[in-house]
Amino acid sequence: MASELCKTISEAKLERHKNLFLNYRNLHHFPLELLKDEGLQYLERLYMKRNSLTTLPENLAQKLPNLVELYLHSNNIVVVPEAIGSLVKLQFLDLSDNALEIVCPEIGRLRSLRHLRLANNQLKYLPAVSPVWIVEVGDLRELQTLDISTNRLITLPERLHMCLSLQYLTADRNHLWYVPRHLCQLPSLNELSMAGNRLAFLPLDLGRSRELQYVYVDNNIHLKGLPSYLYNKVIGCSGCGSPIQVSEVKLLSFSSGQLTVFLPAEVKSIGTETDRVLPLQELAMRTLYSTYYRFLKDLNFLTPISLPKSLLELLHCPLGHCHRCSQPMFTIVYPKLFPLRETPMAGLHQG
Repeated sequence: MASELCKTISEAKLERHKNLFLNYRNLHHFPLELLKDEGLQYLERLYMKRNSLTTLPENLAQKLPNLVELYLHSNNIVVVPEAIGSLVKLQFLDLSDNALEIVCPEIGRLRSLRHLRLANNQLKYLPAVSPVWIVEVGDLRELQTLDISTNRLITLPERLHMCLSLQYLTADRNHLWYVPRHLCQLPSLNELSMAGNRLAFLPLDLGRSRELQYVYVDNNIHLKGLPSYLYNKVIGCSGCGSPIQVSEVKLLSFSSGQLTVFLPAEVKSIGTETDRVLPLQELAMRTLYSTYYRFLKDLNFLTPISLPKSLLELLHCPLGHCHRCSQPMFTIVYPKLFPLRETPMAGLHQG
């Protein structure tokens, strides 16, 4: 294995490779061959996924000065050295699935960084408490993607809104209990995902920006409602799944001899990505909501005996409304161009 590794690196040096793949090599230490002599001056992309690395060399930037993309997914890295801030050309850094507890503030010096992935680590906070980070995070003007999902974060840096190019922010499965209002000011933010946290409320102006189109906040069991600006964004252009007009439906039929039986308009062929089949529970919730609010204007007479308590509470506060037909939605939402995502409410009443 060692001789094969040396051969691979030697060929990369000799032939001035721009890409080097060292995935699945069972490496416990950064290969010394990469750091010998002048290093790999021409290397732009280094893939070292699924190894057993615990740290990175201090002279990484000196030996790999033209590195643009660094993939270290699924290692055992605990500490990222301060020297990583010297990789001035780095645009993509993937440190997902490691053992990081702290991110060094020097990572804020990566002025060319566009994509930063820190998912599935042990982070309790981002370096917002460091004066260096508070200054530097705003200088990540090129950052477009930040993935910090599946960590132990309680808060997000207040100065994150200074990353003016940020388009995709994913912070699922943390311990976050609020969304910093400053995030609403991000001019380029297109997708915000904070599913599986402890959110109890959202800023009232979240979604006011036209750029923000996708917001995922499912699996926040304390979250009771959504800001009105999100009604046509969380649901998305796929709509609520309500039946369309008969003229738009290709009716199914069964024929036997001279007899042809047409099925109801609501029954149609399923198989394309645009077709939606609503669960019976969702249809029942909409029917109840429509019936009682339209005719009785009061849901208080419904007791937990006649309806499970979780669904009774949900009737008072829909998760959103379809922007096409204004129909309320209770247990599911259909994000734009994304697969169906179930909300936690869908299974609350089930054993």
